Amino acid sequence: MENIGIPRIELEKFAAEEYKVSLLNVEHYPVSSGQFIIENRDDYPVKDYISPHRRKFYKIFHMTSGTGILTIGLHRYEMGPDEIAFVHPDEIMSWQTTSEETGGHFCLIHPDYFGHDSEHVLQLLRQYPYFHADKAVIQLQDSQSSVIDGCFAAMLKEERGNDDDKKQAILLQLQLLLLESKRAGKNRIEMPVSESYGYIYQFLSLLESSFQVQQRDSLVKLKTAAEFADQLHVHPNYLNALIKNHTGKTLREHIQDRLLHEAKSLLVQTDWNINEISDGLGFSGQAAFTTFFRKKVNVSPSLFRKNTSMSNQAIHQSIN
Repeated sequence: MENIGIPRIELEKFAAEEYKVSLLNVEHYPVSSGQFIIENRDDYPVKDYISPHRRKFYKIFHMTSGTGILTIGLHRYEMGPDEIAFVHPDEIMSWQTTSEETGGHFCLIHPDYFGHDSEHVLQLLRQYPYFHADKAVIQLQDSQSSVIDGCFAAMLKEERGNDDDKKQAILLQLQLLLLESKRAGKNRIEMPVSESYGYIYQFLSLLESSFQVQQRDSLVKLKTAAEFADQLHVHPNYLNALIKNHTGKTLREHIQDRLLHEAKSLLVQTDWNINEISDGLGFSGQAAFTTFFRKKVNVSPSLFRKNTSMSNQAIHQSIN
């Protein structure tokens, strides 16, 4: 079915178009990352990137200094000091820094972090009004921004500590952060995204939707670069050049990267055997999957699974 909202663009128009989006690295969160991650921007400088959806993490970040452009879905915000943003797991987001420095904190929260004993806090996130792309950025007063900065600092200290009740302390600070932001309730005005960014968003959205391997009988139907371009009703050369210019990688490289990321996720997060993963990802057989994986990672799928499992066990033992 043709999408009349996205016009077919000829190469002549492409050749004359001026790009307005800087180079954005497409980043997926590590498949074996923790369920709660918090960082201070002083120790973890922000960089320009675009993150596809299906991250599974709720993301909250607070700015105390600097400026940048946050895009969530097709909603664009020019952020500055004393502002906080909320990103839902299902949204594609990007960040472009527009100042030399950016201060503040950010945290990533996986739904599994809460567990049965903290289900009520998870429900707060699910029902929170600002985890929507058109309401995602809140302007804070100085006093509110100070309180929220203190909440982040307290969560960071607890997360780095060894107290038995540190999770309870983190969740209390998180609830206070949500309350202060809700009291502020002053949404920043969103700006329209550029046409070129719109195509990047549409491509990544289609790419993500192509990888829905959730059950053993699921099957990915791999698409070619030309098929993605056809779905967007643009010339393949136009789409490929647009994506390469803004992300540094071709359509084919993005497709292979996403296939590799899904393979790693299934190896680490499921107990499926290698043949089941191979079938689910659309390979002709286990040998073809192993050849692809070894070429990309320099180890076999089974050894990658074993090494990652041992690494995760070591981290868990050091924490406990």
